[in-house]
Amino acid sequence: MSIDRCQITELPKIHDPRGNLTFIEGNVHVPFDIQRVYYLYDVPGGSERGGHAHKNLHQYIIAMSGSFDVVLDDGKNKKRVHLNRSYQGLYVCPMIWRELDNFSSASVCMVLASTRYDEGDYFRDYAEFMRARWSAS
Repeated sequence: MSIDRCQITELPKIHDPRGNLTFIEGNVHVPFDIQRVYYLYDVPGGSERGGHAHKNLHQYIIAMSGSFDVVLDDGKNKKRVHLNRSYQGLYVCPMIWRELDNFSSASVCMVLASTRYDEGDYFRDYAEFMRARWSAS
């Protein structure tokens, strides 16, 4: 898996003077069936989240409020993606190390996930992740 597969996509945005509406459908707007939704909030300034990779999990990350950066690392290349629009999301495929940082005040990060929580799907140690990346190549 390459960070080139991790792309920002636009979500439907229905304009209305009373407030805009955006919706997300699994296997339509995201390339997987949504099995879990979680969100990060009240992240203190200067803090980092993430710092892991998944073996099989697909994710779609959205800045529901405020902004933050997602740093993606496929073992060869790194890229920083800034999220700050609630009608855009970042698709993250399996076997990509990710870190979230640069959270603005009152930011909310929502993540749509392809599977339920499974601790066995995580790489929490970067060296272990790198060994798995290169053994799979």
